[in-house]
Amino acid sequence: MAAPSRYESQKRRDWTTFFQYLLNQKPPLSLAQCSETQVMEFLKYLDRFGKTKVHLSTCAYFGHPNPPEPCGCPLKQAWGSLDALIGRLRAAYEENGGRPESNPFGAAAVRIYLREIRETQAKARGVPYNEKKKRKRPITEANASPGVPHELVDAGGGGSESAAAAVSPTTTSL
Repeated sequence: MAAPSRYESQKRRDWTTFFQYLLNQKPPLSLAQCSETQVMEFLKYLDRFGKTKVHLSTCAYFGHPNPPEPCGCPLKQAWGSLDALIGRLRAAYEENGGRPESNPFGAAAVRIYLREIRETQAKARGVPYNEKKKRKRPITEANASPGVPHELVDAGGGGSESAAAAVSPTTTSL
Protein backbone atom coordinates (compact mmCIF):
# COMPACT_ATOMS: atom_id res chain seq x y z
CA MET A 1 0.00 0.00 0.00
CA ALA A 2 1.33 3.44 -0.93
CA ALA A 3 2.01 6.10 1.67
CA PRO A 4 -0.88 8.54 2.19
CA SER A 5 -0.77 11.77 0.19
CA ARG A 6 0.25 15.04 1.81
CA TYR A 7 -3.43 16.07 1.85
CA GLU A 8 -4.52 12.82 3.53
CA SER A 9 -1.76 13.13 6.14
CA GLN A 10 -2.72 16.73 6.89
CA LYS A 11 -6.40 15.80 7.09
CA ARG A 12 -5.57 13.06 9.61
CA ARG A 13 -3.47 15.48 11.71
CA ASP A 14 -6.24 18.10 11.60
CA TRP A 15 -8.84 15.54 12.64
CA THR A 16 -6.67 14.33 15.54
CA THR A 17 -6.05 17.93 16.66
CA PHE A 18 -9.76 18.78 16.60
CA PHE A 19 -10.68 15.58 18.43
CA GLN A 20 -8.04 16.36 21.09
CA TYR A 21 -9.47 19.90 21.39
CA LEU A 22 -12.90 18.40 22.13
CA LEU A 23 -11.45 16.04 24.75
CA ASN A 24 -9.64 18.94 26.47
CA GLN A 25 -12.86 20.90 27.00
CA LYS A 26 -14.32 21.13 30.48
CA PRO A 27 -16.27 18.84 30.52
CA PRO A 28 -14.83 16.80 27.64
CA LEU A 29 -17.06 16.66 24.57
CA SER A 30 -17.78 13.74 22.29
CA LEU A 31 -18.06 14.13 18.54
CA ALA A 32 -21.83 13.59 18.84
CA GLN A 33 -22.02 16.67 21.11
CA CYS A 34 -20.04 18.82 18.68
CA SER A 35 -21.87 21.66 16.93
CA GLU A 36 -20.92 24.65 14.81
CA THR A 37 -20.32 26.53 18.07
CA GLN A 38 -17.42 24.24 18.99
CA VAL A 39 -16.07 24.50 15.43
CA MET A 40 -16.00 28.32 15.62
CA GLU A 41 -14.46 28.22 19.11
CA PHE A 42 -11.78 25.89 17.74
CA LEU A 43 -10.99 28.40 14.98
CA LYS A 44 -10.71 31.18 17.59
CA TYR A 45 -8.42 28.95 19.67
CA LEU A 46 -6.15 28.43 16.66
CA ASP A 47 -5.67 32.20 16.29
CA ARG A 48 -3.17 32.13 19.15
CA PHE A 49 -0.84 30.15 16.89
CA GLY A 50 -1.29 32.42 13.86
CA LYS A 51 1.48 34.14 11.91
CA THR A 52 -0.54 36.72 9.98
CA LYS A 53 -0.59 40.32 11.23
CA VAL A 54 -4.18 41.61 11.37
CA HIS A 55 -4.26 45.33 12.13
CA LEU A 56 -6.85 46.57 14.60
CA SER A 57 -9.17 49.34 13.42
CA THR A 58 -7.41 51.69 15.89
CA CYS A 59 -3.94 50.94 14.46
CA ALA A 60 -2.24 53.63 12.37
CA TYR A 61 -1.52 50.94 9.76
CA PHE A 62 -5.10 49.66 9.47
CA GLY A 63 -5.81 49.31 5.76
CA HIS A 64 -2.15 49.53 4.72
CA PRO A 65 -0.88 46.42 2.92
CA ASN A 66 2.81 47.16 3.62
CA PRO A 67 3.29 49.08 6.88
CA PRO A 68 6.68 50.81 7.18
CA GLU A 69 7.38 49.52 10.68
CA PRO A 70 6.13 46.88 13.15
CA CYS A 71 3.10 47.46 15.33
CA GLY A 72 1.52 45.69 18.29
CA CYS A 73 -1.46 44.26 16.44
CA PRO A 74 -2.22 40.56 16.96
CA LEU A 75 -1.05 37.68 14.84
CA LYS A 76 -3.89 35.45 13.69
CA GLN A 77 -4.50 32.50 11.44
CA ALA A 78 -4.86 33.56 7.81
CA TRP A 79 -8.34 33.19 6.37
CA GLY A 80 -7.10 30.90 3.59
CA SER A 81 -5.55 28.53 6.12
CA LEU A 82 -8.77 28.35 8.13
CA ASP A 83 -10.84 27.82 5.00
CA ALA A 84 -8.61 24.94 3.90
CA LEU A 85 -8.68 23.47 7.43
CA ILE A 86 -12.49 23.50 7.48
CA GLY A 87 -12.55 21.79 4.10
CA ARG A 88 -10.29 19.00 5.36
CA LEU A 89 -12.25 18.60 8.61
CA ARG A 90 -15.53 18.54 6.72
CA ALA A 91 -14.24 15.65 4.60
CA ALA A 92 -12.73 13.85 7.62
CA TYR A 93 -16.02 14.11 9.55
CA GLU A 94 -17.88 12.22 6.84
CA GLU A 95 -15.05 9.71 6.34
CA ASN A 96 -15.25 8.93 10.07
CA GLY A 97 -18.94 8.05 10.00
CA GLY A 98 -20.59 11.46 10.31
CA ARG A 99 -23.69 12.17 8.24
CA PRO A 100 -23.33 15.00 5.70
CA GLU A 101 -26.57 16.66 6.86
CA SER A 102 -25.27 16.90 10.45
CA ASN A 103 -21.70 17.94 9.59
CA PRO A 104 -20.86 20.88 11.91
CA PHE A 105 -17.97 21.92 9.63
CA GLY A 106 -20.41 22.57 6.79
CA ALA A 107 -22.91 24.55 8.87
CA ALA A 108 -24.09 27.91 7.56
CA ALA A 109 -22.85 29.63 10.73
CA VAL A 110 -19.30 28.39 10.05
CA ARG A 111 -19.43 29.61 6.43
CA ILE A 112 -20.66 33.03 7.60
CA TYR A 113 -17.93 33.16 10.27
CA LEU A 114 -15.24 32.37 7.66
CA ARG A 115 -16.64 35.04 5.33
CA GLU A 116 -16.47 37.60 8.16
CA ILE A 117 -12.84 36.63 8.87
CA ARG A 118 -11.99 37.00 5.17
CA GLU A 119 -13.59 40.45 4.95
CA THR A 120 -12.07 41.66 8.23
CA GLN A 121 -8.58 40.54 7.25
CA ALA A 122 -8.88 42.09 3.79
CA LYS A 123 -9.93 45.46 5.27
CA ALA A 124 -7.23 45.34 7.94
CA ARG A 125 -4.54 44.69 5.33
CA GLY A 126 -5.91 47.12 2.75
CA VAL A 127 -6.10 44.41 0.12
CA PRO A 128 -9.57 43.85 -1.32
CA TYR A 129 -10.70 40.29 -1.71
CA ASN A 130 -12.25 39.70 -5.12
CA GLU A 131 -14.14 36.50 -5.63
CA LYS A 132 -13.15 34.60 -8.72
CA LYS A 133 -15.75 35.14 -11.38
CA LYS A 134 -16.92 32.11 -13.32
CA ARG A 135 -16.04 32.55 -16.95
CA LYS A 136 -18.59 31.60 -19.54
CA ARG A 137 -17.59 28.76 -21.81
CA PRO A 138 -16.84 29.64 -25.42
CA ILE A 139 -19.48 28.62 -27.90
CA THR A 140 -18.82 25.33 -29.64
CA GLU A 141 -21.01 23.09 -31.73
CA ALA A 142 -21.49 20.82 -28.69
CA ASN A 143 -22.86 23.52 -26.34
CA ALA A 144 -24.42 26.00 -28.80
CA SER A 145 -27.96 27.18 -28.09
CA PRO A 146 -30.30 25.85 -30.77
CA GLY A 147 -31.90 28.60 -32.84
CA VAL A 148 -29.69 31.40 -31.45
CA PRO A 149 -26.94 32.76 -33.68
CA HIS A 150 -23.60 32.33 -31.88
CA GLU A 151 -22.79 36.02 -32.47
CA LEU A 152 -25.61 36.92 -30.05
CA VAL A 153 -24.38 34.67 -27.25
CA ASP A 154 -21.77 36.11 -24.86
CA ALA A 155 -18.85 33.71 -24.93
CA GLY A 156 -17.06 35.41 -22.03
CA GLY A 157 -13.43 36.33 -21.86
CA GLY A 158 -14.01 39.96 -22.81
CA GLY A 159 -15.48 42.88 -20.98
CA SER A 160 -13.95 45.51 -18.76
CA GLU A 161 -12.81 43.22 -15.97
CA SER A 162 -9.08 42.71 -15.80
CA ALA A 163 -7.59 39.31 -15.16
CA ALA A 164 -5.91 40.69 -12.04
CA ALA A 165 -9.30 41.44 -10.48
CA ALA A 166 -10.09 37.73 -10.36
CA VAL A 167 -6.95 36.80 -8.43
CA SER A 168 -7.24 36.62 -4.66
CA PRO A 169 -4.55 38.38 -2.61
CA THR A 170 -1.76 36.53 -0.92
CA THR A 171 -1.53 36.57 2.84
CA THR A 172 1.39 38.26 4.51
CA SER A 173 3.01 36.08 7.14
CA LEU A 174 5.64 37.14 9.62
